[in-house]
Amino acid sequence: MLQVSTGLVSAVVLATLLAASPSEAGAAVLKGRATSGGNALPGLKIKLTQSRPGARKVETLGADMSDGAGRFRIKYPRSTASGAQFYVTALTPPSKTITYAPKGDQASFNQPRRRPRGTIRLGAFLGSAPYPNRIVVNERTTIAAGFGLAQFTRHSRTLGPAPGLGNAGLMAANLTDVHTGRLSKVLTTSPNGSETETLSTVNSLANLVAPCARHQGRCARLFRAAKVPGEKIPQGALDAIAMIARNPWHNVAGLFRLSRKGPEPYSPALASTDQPSAWTVALRFDGDGKTMNGPGNFAVDAKGNLWVVNNYNYSPDPFQSVCGSDLLLKFTPDGRYVPGSPYSGGGLSGAGFGVTLDPDGNVWVGNYGFSAKGCTIEPPHNSVSKLQPSGKPISPDAGYTAGKISWPQGTVSDRAGNIWIANCGNDSVTYYPGGNPHKAKNLTGLGLTEPFDIAIGTKGRAFVTGVGSDAVAVLGRGAKPAAGSPTKGGGLNQPMGISSDQNGNLWVSNSGLLSLPCPKANFSLRTGGGSMTLLNQNGKPRRKTSFTGGGLTIPWGNAVDGNNTVWVANFGKQRISQFCGTTVSRCPKGKRTGDPISPNGTGYGFGGLTRVTGVAVDPSGNVWATNNWKIKPVQTNPGAYQIVAFVGAAGPVKTPLIGLPTRP
Repeated sequence: MLQVSTGLVSAVVLATLLAASPSEAGAAVLKGRATSGGNALPGLKIKLTQSRPGARKVETLGADMSDGAGRFRIKYPRSTASGAQFYVTALTPPSKTITYAPKGDQASFNQPRRRPRGTIRLGAFLGSAPYPNRIVVNERTTIAAGFGLAQFTRHSRTLGPAPGLGNAGLMAANLTDVHTGRLSKVLTTSPNGSETETLSTVNSLANLVAPCARHQGRCARLFRAAKVPGEKIPQGALDAIAMIARNPWHNVAGLFRLSRKGPEPYSPALASTDQPSAWTVALRFDGDGKTMNGPGNFAVDAKGNLWVVNNYNYSPDPFQSVCGSDLLLKFTPDGRYVPGSPYSGGGLSGAGFGVTLDPDGNVWVGNYGFSAKGCTIEPPHNSVSKLQPSGKPISPDAGYTAGKISWPQGTVSDRAGNIWIANCGNDSVTYYPGGNPHKAKNLTGLGLTEPFDIAIGTKGRAFVTGVGSDAVAVLGRGAKPAAGSPTKGGGLNQPMGISSDQNGNLWVSNSGLLSLPCPKANFSLRTGGGSMTLLNQNGKPRRKTSFTGGGLTIPWGNAVDGNNTVWVANFGKQRISQFCGTTVSRCPKGKRTGDPISPNGTGYGFGGLTRVTGVAVDPSGNVWATNNWKIKPVQTNPGAYQIVAFVGAAGPVKTPLIGLPTRP
């Protein structure tokens, strides 16, 4: 049954006349359907909107009312705005109530309800021109837009700078195909599909939206459940989903119950026994499926592309011995290999954790020389490689070896283009002033054993962790140790990854249990906790003890996002963690510096993770993690095969990250 107000009939007739008008010649036309679980949604106002990079407001290009079959047709002027992004919203029109009963769900559709003006009930992100001329707008496209564009969507508007906004749209397309409204090939096939819980999670989230999509009167429950303390209640379904994506820790159980109240048009969804630990949406990427093995860490360039170091040469057989990889991997912002990737040459040799971008966009890689048990060709462990942004090697075939490089791990550039290299093989740091190997210095006597990672803080100082000495060295001008270096205390306990925050403080991951795979170290796979130490701008502990919780389990690398919160890679138990940083106003209400944001017992758990070493945040707010080792590693081939994106979960970061992080 379909009852339509007189005003709505007039609007539909007018839209039909416009569709047939000769004046439309030369204009662009967007056609599509608004649906819920395949059922038509008539009487919704469909708006096509343009968002220019960096603009303060969005522009409506055209609109139409969905007809009895949910169809719409929008005439709009062709855009000439450089980098403009386009999205569609389906909202309650400013008219009287429509009552309708789509097939298969009559009981929940047959009561007339009053509709407040303009509430967005569905959305779809189309990307940049040329974009599809036929689309479907439904709950799944709403989830894709809400998560993919989470960091740019507020108050029913999607706005943001390049390249983050456009890249976020590309990630949204990895979840749903707006041509059809169905789940995308990326989500439904390996290494995702039935191999992880993400497909079911997206369907459960779509079911969460379904009642609101079908009835304005049922939207309020979604909005109340999604509302985060200290923030305004969402005014539309797209806002609500974006709020969930930005706050995956919030009201997990309540949202899960609501997703199962019905209707549930999308399956497979999470079963009643599968309540998630948090509302994260994570996707795995494996390049070409035959070259990545043991990705260790990331560097993100100005366009949002990911440079990934690779421990081992590829083999799918865990019992086939593998040697060090001679490849460097480059991914697009949405997780595909860049044409020409992976790259080789320049001395690449079993890189571990060290990768950085210098101010000119060149890539530097620390060649740790990983190899697995049974490898008959010992790889070199004494160089760094330098490659152009195109992937062409700059360094010689043996890499740069000056400065007594030995089993290098952390490799970092500062804003002056100086390159710092942590040598866990000879307890030293190599320093290339201005990136010039001919002026190399080998810094010894730093009070460090097994240097692992380096972060650049204020005044160009370098902070170096020593996993074997429970210490952090502070190196100032001229690469000389600062007074009082190295720092001890503050809970430092086998410190590994280190990152500076927006205020110049340093966050240090304390594995507490892990001994590095350096020449003299014993490697442990015990599971356990770990902690985070906070140092001030001068490298001194801000308190006597470290911070715990948040699901920390052998924390490795860490990264600070655009909200100044801290993200941590865990080598154990398939999760990443998040902590409140030193800008408390950007943390959840009631949280203080060092408090865990991710759940204490589980962190942000994901069955598609293995053992994670590196973590990075891109300009779109995706959190990237490396699946470095298998959960049960066989030592002949322990490496794992994917990188993982937690979609839209973090505050965007301007890249490349050189020194202190900032928002784009």
